[in-house]
Amino acid sequence: MDPRYLTVGGAVLTQFTVIGVLFSFGLFFKELQAEFGWSRTLLSGANALSFFMMGVLAMLGGRLTDRFGPRIVLGVSGLCFGIGYILLSRMQAPWQMYLLFGTLIGLGLGFHDVVTLSTIARWFEGRRGLMTAVAKVGTGVGQMAVPLLAAVLITALGWQTAMLVLGVSASVLLLIAALLMQRPPAPPAAAAQTTPGGDFAGIRRTRLFWTICAIQFLFFPSMMTLPLHLPVHGMDLGMSRTQAATLLLVIGGASIAGRLAVGGLVDRIGGRNGYLLCFSTVIIGLIAFLTIDQIGLLLVFVAIYGFGHGGFFTVVSPAVAEYFGMKVHGAVFGTVLFFGTIGGSIGPILAGLAFDLYGSYTLAFLTLLIFSGLGMALVLTLPGRGRAVSVPG
Repeated sequence: MDPRYLTVGGAVLTQFTVIGVLFSFGLFFKELQAEFGWSRTLLSGANALSFFMMGVLAMLGGRLTDRFGPRIVLGVSGLCFGIGYILLSRMQAPWQMYLLFGTLIGLGLGFHDVVTLSTIARWFEGRRGLMTAVAKVGTGVGQMAVPLLAAVLITALGWQTAMLVLGVSASVLLLIAALLMQRPPAPPAAAAQTTPGGDFAGIRRTRLFWTICAIQFLFFPSMMTLPLHLPVHGMDLGMSRTQAATLLLVIGGASIAGRLAVGGLVDRIGGRNGYLLCFSTVIIGLIAFLTIDQIGLLLVFVAIYGFGHGGFFTVVSPAVAEYFGMKVHGAVFGTVLFFGTIGGSIGPILAGLAFDLYGSYTLAFLTLLIFSGLGMALVLTLPGRGRAVSVPG
């Protein structure tokens, strides 16, 4: 079988497993609150720590992938991720939860995106957006399927056994995914010398690089906060646990459409317009979350939000390739992800704190809306498709 499509299959399975398991954690909140008395701020902080580590480790993961290829990097990090959830099922104290999210789980999360998407960008020069979208469909399917499975497991077996099953399953699936990943062949020496793109030191001196990092910082809090807190927000509005899990089902389904649509378009319309499309739908969703408490309408606007949510995860890697080339794509993409996860680590904590202080998520949704508006304003400063970008040597 064509190694390119085996790689895409491994990427889909990786995205499905890591994000599906991670975004199921919000469904454990009420059980952990009931058993240990832990606040939502405390629980959100553990999840946020893993997002921060995702950014720190993504820079390392990008460099390791550039040097060693995806299979070993993904195999080790995926096994660590699964073991983290296995050990999480035995936790009895907050420090244990934070230790696991900050090490083993953070490692798996930190490597999963940069390794898979940078590898795909190298395999598919002419269809980077579309094939990135196909890989990120795995995330959408994971968001749909795994939380529903987790909800059933929690109800039937209790939170500890449910966590154990998720951890064992993640270890197995991520090892299989790593075996499917194929390293792109090295270009001949002459071709390597003409590979487009500047070196990392030169790229870091451009305003464009820092603008993209800032955009990532501004939209990522919504990406990380809403899937974690929307299920428990739904339960606060009167939904059952299984009904609340359907909010993630809707986000996942809509995000699949967003990934495929934006991924297919970004190859033609460029990164700037892809960003604008995603910000528009996310902002519409956030405005609705501030005002709607009817479950039927909530589902409609969760779907609108989900379209942009999915599109964002598709547009960044091709945009990095469009603006900076492929010579050091893994390092650049990993650094951009780092700045996103700084914002992503802050968002869930502040949302949990806002709820603990005021008994609602209104302040959290408003803050995410302001961040998204600022991010959209920065996107308007990006070069349009086809405009030359000068990178210092």
